[in-house]
Amino acid sequence: MSRNARSNRPQLLRVLAAALVLGLASPVAFAGQTAKATSANTRAQADIVDTAVAAGQFNTLAAALKAAGLVDTLKGPGPFTVFAPTDAAFAKLPAGTVENLLKPENRQQLVKVLTYHVVPGKVPASRVAAMDSATTVQGGNLAIAASGNGVTVDGARVTATDVAASNGVIHVIDTVLIPEG
Repeated sequence: MSRNARSNRPQLLRVLAAALVLGLASPVAFAGQTAKATSANTRAQADIVDTAVAAGQFNTLAAALKAAGLVDTLKGPGPFTVFAPTDAAFAKLPAGTVENLLKPENRQQLVKVLTYHVVPGKVPASRVAAMDSATTVQGGNLAIAASGNGVTVDGARVTATDVAASNGVIHVIDTVLIPEG
């Protein structure tokens, strides 16, 4: 692990640990979407990473988390809310983008992109739908819009909500979010 990566990791952990946004809700689906979750009364056993890997549609995300050195962080206590792009979402990026981001020399840019998908705390769909924006671990703000057609986060359509994990919740999105700057 590089010296720079080691120095950023504690900062990320401090930010995540300091942000406590608590909320439990039963599964909620936005209009035209399916709720995929366990009830608030059922404790999920797998963490964010293991839940995503088990779903089978987040292989690129899992590889990116590993390359960025964020697996241990997202296996940590959290809680976290992850707007998780599917493999199909990554496939929509221009050719070579994923491969370029996965290069060791681009690790900081990859960390920036991935942490832009994470909001500190556990924010269920019912709360997301009522928000105009959310501040990410990366420091940027996600624009959130709810309508009769569903919810979008920075233009990405939320396709599944409240996928429960032991340390947070996953909301599935159809587009990779790219922070400005």
